[in-house]
Amino acid sequence: MKTAKTKKIFIIAGEVSGDVLGAKIMHEMHGVEFVGIGGQHMEAQGLKSIFPMSDLSVMGIVEVLAYAKTLSTRIKQTINAIISEKPDIVLTIDSPGFAKAVVCGVRKSGALKRVKFFHVVAPQVWAWRPGRAKKYAKIFDKLYAFFDFEIPYFTKYGLDTVAVGHPISDGLDKYKSTTSDKIITLVPGSRMAEVKKLLPVFHKTVDMLVNAGYRNYKFVIPTVETTDSYVHQHVKNWATKPELISSDKRYQLYANTYIAIVASGTVSAELAIMHIPTIVVYKMNALTILLAHMLLRVKWASLVNILMNKTIFPELLGNRAKPVAIVDALQKLTLPHVRKEMMQELKNADKKWTNSKEKPASVIAKDILAYL
Repeated sequence: MKTAKTKKIFIIAGEVSGDVLGAKIMHEMHGVEFVGIGGQHMEAQGLKSIFPMSDLSVMGIVEVLAYAKTLSTRIKQTINAIISEKPDIVLTIDSPGFAKAVVCGVRKSGALKRVKFFHVVAPQVWAWRPGRAKKYAKIFDKLYAFFDFEIPYFTKYGLDTVAVGHPISDGLDKYKSTTSDKIITLVPGSRMAEVKKLLPVFHKTVDMLVNAGYRNYKFVIPTVETTDSYVHQHVKNWATKPELISSDKRYQLYANTYIAIVASGTVSAELAIMHIPTIVVYKMNALTILLAHMLLRVKWASLVNILMNKTIFPELLGNRAKPVAIVDALQKLTLPHVRKEMMQELKNADKKWTNSKEKPASVIAKDILAYL
């Protein structure tokens, strides 16, 4: 009697947030073999990444061009690995440029006829380049979006799309403040390109805050595996050295944070859900800024502002991402009435984050298992 063949999923995550979600999905899927690309969280679930996830952690049009050779090599390597492994499903998580290139390459090869291609995180077509929805419908067999309002953008082109809720809302409510220290948390991002741009800005900001009388405040930076050594080396030269903690301790840090100064990205959504007063900062290459102004269809970068259609978290982007502007925004956030107003707006946004009583990773895992 033949035993049933173990089902195989080739899973790909290209950045820290995708790695965290990928690990949660893997945890929910027993009896499935996983191969692919991921970081420390997915590796903790048993994945042996075919190359370091940090090779894909690039953001910005100009920044991507600088890494074009490495990315091209990794795309070819991944395509060949998928063809060799013959998985039942290829599951890509965010990192849309890399994911699309890989899936298109596998499809073009014609080597795998029965494999299904699923993608997690809908591209923000409501923010820019709405035509991408049609392209996704041609490339992928299934899309897991975070929000209900995203579904029609893709189903009108025939792409099976399910809204699962935002995965960062999963479990954040368990973290409670355990200290009365005035902690200012600095998050320069998870990609090397953004960290190299923001750390010098944060350095000058800390110096200005200390000189402005914030000497009794504690400055803390959570580090991630992709940039950990660089951050440690950089802060050695700071007059006021921040405490560095590992990424796995970041949520308890956020819970104890008085004000956060963070790179635009997933972390701003996490802090919004946790009701932490936050300033969103981002520096980009001049060409990237110009193209963003030309292409973007929304006013904001942080998700809570977009979802609520108003400025809740102040945003200092591009040329506005200067230490003096950050210090000014932080000083305003120390005013009781300003903090109270922001906290109330964040509470009003709570209903926007969840879509189901089940955890997003569980919803995704169950749906995928139904196909295997």
